[in-house]
Amino acid sequence: MSDEIKDGQRLWTGNYYNEGVNAHAGLLDKLGEECGVFGVFGHPEAANLSYYGLHALQHRGQESCGICVTNGENFEYHRGMGLVKEVFDHTNLGRMNGNMAIGHVRYSTSGESKLANAQPLVFKYREGDLAIATNGNLTNAPEIKRELEQQGSIFQTTSDTEVVAHLIARSRHDDIVGAVKEALQRVVGAFAFLFLTKDKLIAALDPHALRPFVIGRLGNAWLFASESCAFDAVGGTYYRDMAPGELLVLDLHTGALTEDRFSPIKRRAICAMEFIYFARPDSDIDAINIHSARKRMGRQLAIESFVDADVVTGVPDSSISAAIGFAEQTGIPYELGLIKNRYTGRTFIQPSQELREQGVKMKLSAVRKVVEGKRVVMIDDSIVRGTTSLRIVNLLREAGATEVHVRISSPPYMNPCYYGIDTPNRKELIAAVKSVEEIRQAINADSLHFLSKEGLLASIGRPNVEENRGMCTSCFDNRYPTPVPDEEALGCGCD
Repeated sequence: MSDEIKDGQRLWTGNYYNEGVNAHAGLLDKLGEECGVFGVFGHPEAANLSYYGLHALQHRGQESCGICVTNGENFEYHRGMGLVKEVFDHTNLGRMNGNMAIGHVRYSTSGESKLANAQPLVFKYREGDLAIATNGNLTNAPEIKRELEQQGSIFQTTSDTEVVAHLIARSRHDDIVGAVKEALQRVVGAFAFLFLTKDKLIAALDPHALRPFVIGRLGNAWLFASESCAFDAVGGTYYRDMAPGELLVLDLHTGALTEDRFSPIKRRAICAMEFIYFARPDSDIDAINIHSARKRMGRQLAIESFVDADVVTGVPDSSISAAIGFAEQTGIPYELGLIKNRYTGRTFIQPSQELREQGVKMKLSAVRKVVEGKRVVMIDDSIVRGTTSLRIVNLLREAGATEVHVRISSPPYMNPCYYGIDTPNRKELIAAVKSVEEIRQAINADSLHFLSKEGLLASIGRPNVEENRGMCTSCFDNRYPTPVPDEEALGCGCD
């Protein structure tokens, strides 16, 4: 497999095609995945556990993956472009012996799609080897990188994660824990970090808890993951969520876990899109089950926008839970009106509009016997550009649906994300430039309704910011919890 995507090649990332290097969500209508991290401390099969944990997190990134393991003396690591099952085999896993490991699945929201940016990134540090894996995005990374380059730093990757490694290397602290704290106090954005040295594993979450990060147990071993579904994959159990601004240190020599902080808790603002779209339905975030939350979104959507119809169907996979909730609330039967083809794999840029339309049919098929002659309610989680929504509506019409009513289980997506979700510019987001009625016309639907922001927060069960259980809804309301680099967004009510 090539180390990087060649010009003109399209990478299937699970929900849309990535056309060329760093194009990502820029050409179709689904949001780009984030990344996933997995860590193990105190288990003799740390590498194998990481393999299965990363496999469970594969939905968070299909571009590249890697694992780094230590036995207390040496590092062994392997990284590659592609899926976990493609990059790892018995041979490379067999030589990765040790009881501490960190792993990563990547979807690049910053940095090019090439092997050099695959994580964990491994560095030579004055105290020894250092490996870093992260999920998220540092909004001030370009600024810090320019500063460090002026001071003589040479960067080997285009990933903003490397900025943290340089800050650690330049720290005035001799111990790694102090150096990590100092580095994290410089960066701004959303991040869940795992750091590995030959005798320590360090986990840290940004002060706003923008990215999900959970702690688990497997016997006496400690586990860390972006989602709790990874613990189920390795036979572990959920212990608790990482706290905002928390830093946990596990020491190989003592076996002790030290709870520490590098920052006080700021406005807590976990990403709403994790509940709407990104996280797996069997994951729990802050003790809230994703499937149950999405069902409540569907129920609330039905309360806010009932329409008389014959069948309800969801766009697979993330919208199925909401579709079930909508059907239960209205009494309209839920049916599998759309089927996802899970084996489309990679393809090339199609040379004509006709063949591009055919590419959508490769990914989704309408079940004619279910929708023919029926008034269909189509549930989806979001509309970004509107292109995919139009194609799915037309797909249902071609299969004989007499009416297609579109219901979206989130508010209109109007603002770009700077925290690890790959989104288009604001001017390319259809809800930022068109009214709901204009969007309805653009996607050829008989009716269109979005879930209200209040309905979303109530459905998730985190409406009370006063209790420090707030959410980041900046993609809907333009209220970013941190300063953001886009001048268009500055002065927008950022806290």
